[in-house]
Amino acid sequence: MAKRCYYETLGVERGASPEIIKKAYRKLAKEHHPDQNRENDQAETRFKEITNAYDILKDDQKRAAYDRFGHAAFENGGPRGNGGNGGDGFGFSDLSDVFNDLFGMGGRRSGNRTRGADLRFNMEISLNDAYHGKQASINVPSSVSCEPCHGSGAEAGSQPTICTGCNGAGKVRAQQGFFTIERTCPSCGGRGQVIKNPCKACRGAGRVQKERTLNFAVPRGVEEGTRIRLSGEGEAGVQSGPAGDLYVFISVTPHPIFQRDGNNLFCRIPISMTTAALGGEIEVPSMEGEPARIAIPEGTQSGRQFRLRGKGMPPLRGAGFGDLFIETMVETPVSLTKRQKELLREFAEGGSEKTSPESSSFFARIKDLFAGAGAGDKAEG
Repeated sequence: MAKRCYYETLGVERGASPEIIKKAYRKLAKEHHPDQNRENDQAETRFKEITNAYDILKDDQKRAAYDRFGHAAFENGGPRGNGGNGGDGFGFSDLSDVFNDLFGMGGRRSGNRTRGADLRFNMEISLNDAYHGKQASINVPSSVSCEPCHGSGAEAGSQPTICTGCNGAGKVRAQQGFFTIERTCPSCGGRGQVIKNPCKACRGAGRVQKERTLNFAVPRGVEEGTRIRLSGEGEAGVQSGPAGDLYVFISVTPHPIFQRDGNNLFCRIPISMTTAALGGEIEVPSMEGEPARIAIPEGTQSGRQFRLRGKGMPPLRGAGFGDLFIETMVETPVSLTKRQKELLREFAEGGSEKTSPESSSFFARIKDLFAGAGAGDKAEG
């Protein structure tokens, strides 16, 4: 039976870059790995075919030979895949990344020194703090390096010994048919070392639980969901490994007056009926703390907006400020005296379409609408 084209096997073009070939291989190897497809009898054959194709195409010299001579380049004593183990062999070193993904053996490690976990802290601030910025202080419970043993886990005066089960690698390999599977060493738990005399303070863990107080700056302009990264302030690493990071997620509490949209602020201001009708000047609040003054023209209606440039929020990164939008809300007078009611009645009696143009226009349209409907009914009759 003719062998399938290696490029077709991996689903890539002949001119594909090494990165594309590796990405395609990783995806297919994970998808067709026999341990992930125990019910599929063809998975092992397909996995074998994918691995063999990658063994050839990942090597520049073998790929060049294959591009020139095809499968014949690796027959009759020609170059073999997998470093001389046969064209149908498995590249175990190339499978390590796939095994890590499949069996959870990944993670950021440096030898057996494992990086500590990242932490998340949710923090609420006011809109005023978001406008000005602030110095914050938080208490964070986390794992920190044990001081008496300096993170080694061994009692002072003693040292951890190399694990004989994995020879310090932290992993052991097991042969299963065609496959070699790497797993965490059960003797040392992946640490590569065995502690015969554990530290009494941390009981050999190398870390202890402790609440720390952290001080940091919240920059001005932060928004809901802004993430602040505090490098190295997460949990301590295993066996003196590097610490993780702490991520502070910002939540801005609602403001009683202002609503925020990006760098702009919005505010509804009630104004008296007389100010709306006659015009005037009013004071409006601002995040700066000092009120601003705006002129209200005669005949101002509810919903009219006034824009105050540069009175909004500062951006998180960059200079300048957003704008403040003031929306007027004309207030109907209440609790009127007898004399005030008389004056309003006199005003109403002397009113005209010019004094209330919007209502006059609206009711005129209503009248025309019903008049048109009545005329249509008569025509049909």
